[in-house]
Amino acid sequence: MRDGKISLIRQAVRAMLGGLVASLLVVAATPAGAQDDDQRAVKARMAGSALSWAAENGRLRQFMEAFPKGGDIHSHLRGAIYAESWLEWAAADGLCADMSVPALRFKVKDSCAASGWLTAGEAQANEDHRRELINSLSNRSYVPTLNWSGHNDFFATFARISASPKRLGDQLANVAARAGRQNILYLELMETIILPELFPLLSGVQLSSDLAADYQTLMSGPFGQAMPTLVASARTQIAAARARKDQLLRCGTANADAGCGVKIRFLHQVIREFEPAMVYGQMILGWALMKDEPMMLGMNLVAPEDGRVALRDYKLHMRMIDHLYTNLGPRNVALHAGELTMGLVRPKQLTFHIRDAIEVGHAKRIGHGIAVGYERDSEGLLKKMAQEGIMVEINLTSNDTILGVKGKDHPLVLYRDMLVPYALSTDDEGVSRIDLTHEYMRLYTEHRVPYFELRHSARNSLTYSFLPGDSLWESEACKKDVETGAQAGAECAAFLETSEKAKLQWELEERLRVFEDERRIPERKRTSFK
Repeated sequence: MRDGKISLIRQAVRAMLGGLVASLLVVAATPAGAQDDDQRAVKARMAGSALSWAAENGRLRQFMEAFPKGGDIHSHLRGAIYAESWLEWAAADGLCADMSVPALRFKVKDSCAASGWLTAGEAQANEDHRRELINSLSNRSYVPTLNWSGHNDFFATFARISASPKRLGDQLANVAARAGRQNILYLELMETIILPELFPLLSGVQLSSDLAADYQTLMSGPFGQAMPTLVASARTQIAAARARKDQLLRCGTANADAGCGVKIRFLHQVIREFEPAMVYGQMILGWALMKDEPMMLGMNLVAPEDGRVALRDYKLHMRMIDHLYTNLGPRNVALHAGELTMGLVRPKQLTFHIRDAIEVGHAKRIGHGIAVGYERDSEGLLKKMAQEGIMVEINLTSNDTILGVKGKDHPLVLYRDMLVPYALSTDDEGVSRIDLTHEYMRLYTEHRVPYFELRHSARNSLTYSFLPGDSLWESEACKKDVETGAQAGAECAAFLETSEKAKLQWELEERLRVFEDERRIPERKRTSFK
């Protein structure tokens, strides 16, 4: 009996050794490049296994925070700031707190008390007032009640925020530092740099809906005369904000914050809930800024898509964009479209917004796109988006809060099935009390997206960014170097020098290689049972 067991063991060992030798022979017979390809794929699979282990062992946050996430390309700067920061800045700058709302306000009389308000400093020092303000300036502690939805709670926050214009640089430092801690390389921030100055120039101007004639009306009046000054002011503000950000983060010093390594660019944010002259004027200014200011890479329309004016003038707004695109030259356009759902608006208004944004508004990216299933010929529209590479920006928490759409009801399921490119983004992380790491965690837990697809989403955020230059994936030499895990060869290196976008994509690939080299399921040294 004992001899039989020994015989079986010997057979097993011989079989194991034979398999090992066979594996070594296969590796030896495999070309070096293919071996490298296999090694890169193996490391990525091991990272996927480490992800599963992390999710089951209370370490999903740590895994996703370290995961290189590319960029956040759907982020409103104003909405990205947490309420506590707004309150701290308001207190330092002598602003007021109207606790009847609650909201932060600029002084309108000699003192805050003269208006029946507290100073922001007094409100900050009182724990009850501080709590109420934080809740009012964000979705923290939000609970649905009669006549007050998540949609209402979300959009109401913006009118409650007041901040000194000098804080633009502080805002950039705030979001850059947060991104740096999460291994994010790039932020494409929506911001309205110029707005109050436009009201005296455009208020009362009546348009005819003949967009060529309306353009001439605006440009021949006070608005057109002020255009050089407006563009110069915006450029000055951007430069000052960047310098302030670098100062706050100690960029260029030995103690530089991780946020110094985060590249930041802007999208010109047009607020669409105004009368046509004001909206058209904002767009025209945006076209000029995108031409003259390298930091301004594109344009977007903002404010609730279900607002009275936004619905009334939706087709007009798309025509405005088309006129400027056709007559002043192409620009990068990303549009909030389909941030709607059944019950929020009438059914007819769910059927055309995304298609019009693409076919009339020249959108290269769609923000949210929740109503895509209601679009006329939605299957045809999805195929068009897939074929033409029109990306959808997915904001899971925002869609849940504002529209009540999540999980299997989220059209991400449909976009993935139809191979429409997508990337995760935060929308308004300060209002929602989240960050991009949270959204990656949510994508994994709610949709069970595998590691390879998480990596694909991170890559998409840079591929479909508006950074200038060709994509890394358009260079066969660079694609090969990425696949083999090699350093950039001469041909790839030369290509990288021609493209700002490709350079950042290459940096993402380097970070992914380091990340995947380090991800392992740890060996258990002890257990909680000992």
